[in-house]
Formats: sequence, structure tokens, C-alpha cells
Amino acid sequence: MSQYLILIYENEADYESADQSVFQEVMDAHNRFSEQVGEKLLGGNALQPTQTATTIRGDVVTDGPFVETKEVLGGYYVIEAKDLDEALAISKLCPARFGGVEVRPVMVFE
Repeated sequence: MSQYLILIYENEADYESADQSVFQEVMDAHNRFSEQVGEKLLGGNALQPTQTATTIRGDVVTDGPFVETKEVLGGYYVIEAKDLDEALAISKLCPARFGGVEVRPVMVFE
């Protein structure tokens, strides 16, 4: 089995105007996703907003993301799948209310 990372991209501005029912709907959708995936789900978390980020490029440390960022990484899951096709099928179940998901193989060093 291989491991894949599901990166969840969101637009934070869409959440700024959303009421509490939207947040509850999103959390419920992620809980359903976790139940659907079951033991193939190895881990994952939501991320804090981009204003909490610190970026390092070479020797330069900057608070926050770069200005040109339109979509931001909002969270991730690590899943186990037999191949990319199965990883994509699982990823299609992943809720991304205001954005999309990216699927990448994980390099596992043993």
C-alpha cells in the first residue's frame, strides 16, 4: 500500500462572511468523510488561518503568507491506498466547500 496526501485548498475570504451554520456543515462533512474512509485514513488536521503563518525563503523569515496567495492550504489528510486511482476515488469524497483538493504521493523512507 502507498500513502497519499490530500491537500485541501480553500479561500479564507469565503469563510469570513459565513455564519456558524456553514462551519458546522463543513465539520459535519469532514466527519462523514472520516467515517467513509475508515482505516485508510492515517491522519489529518485543519490548519490555522494564514495570518498565523511564518514563511521562510532562504535566510528571510516573513510573518504571514505572500500577498499573491489567493487560495491557501486549509488542511490535509494522509490516506493509504493501493494506487493513485484508489487515492483519487477516496479524495473525491473529501469535502472542500470553498476550494479543491490536491493529491500527492507521500515518500516513505524505511
